[in-house]
Amino acid sequence: MKVIKTAIADVLLIEPRVFSDPRGFFFESFNEKAFRRETGLDVTFVQDNHSRSPRGILRGLHYQMPPAAQGKLVRCVTGQVYDVAVDLRKSSLTFGEWVGVFLSAENKRQLWIPEGFAHGFLVVSEEADVLYKTTDYYSPTDEQAILWSDSELNIPWPLEGIAPLVSDKDSQARAFRSAKLFP
Repeated sequence: MKVIKTAIADVLLIEPRVFSDPRGFFFESFNEKAFRRETGLDVTFVQDNHSRSPRGILRGLHYQMPPAAQGKLVRCVTGQVYDVAVDLRKSSLTFGEWVGVFLSAENKRQLWIPEGFAHGFLVVSEEADVLYKTTDYYSPTDEQAILWSDSELNIPWPLEGIAPLVSDKDSQARAFRSAKLFP
C-alpha cells in the first residue's frame, strides 16, 4: 500500500497494491499491520458502514463529538464520489480547511479521516456504494453536522449544474461558525 499525504497532514489517501490479470483483480482493502506500519497510526475499527446512493446525493458534513468521536477509513466500491474532510480542531494549524478527493471503484483509493474532522461526499456517478470503517460506534446523542454549502468553508462540490439531494437533517445542519468544534 502507498500512503499519499494530502493538503492536511492528518488526512491520508491510501492507495492499495492491486494485482490484475485476465481474471480480474485482487487487493487487500485493509491489513492492520500494513496500515499501522505505513501510516504510523494505531487505530481499532469497531464498525463497518455501507451506503448506496444515486447521482446527486450529498451526504454530510457529519461528525461525532467526544466521547464518541470517530476516525473513518472511507472507500467507494461501486461508482465514484467526491469525498470531503473538514478540520474542526480549533488547535490545529489547518482549522477550518478541507480536503476533497475523488474515490472510485476504479482507483480503489481510500481516505483516512481522523477524529476531529467532519466528513461528507457527493455521488458523481450514476450510483455509488461507499464503505467506511469507524473507530467508534454510531452515537445519535453525539452526532453533529455542518451545512454542506457553508459559505465560510466554500467547498466547490462538483455539482455540474445540478442541485444536490440532501436529507432534511443535513439541509438543517449548522453553519461552521456556530457548530460544536473540537479543542
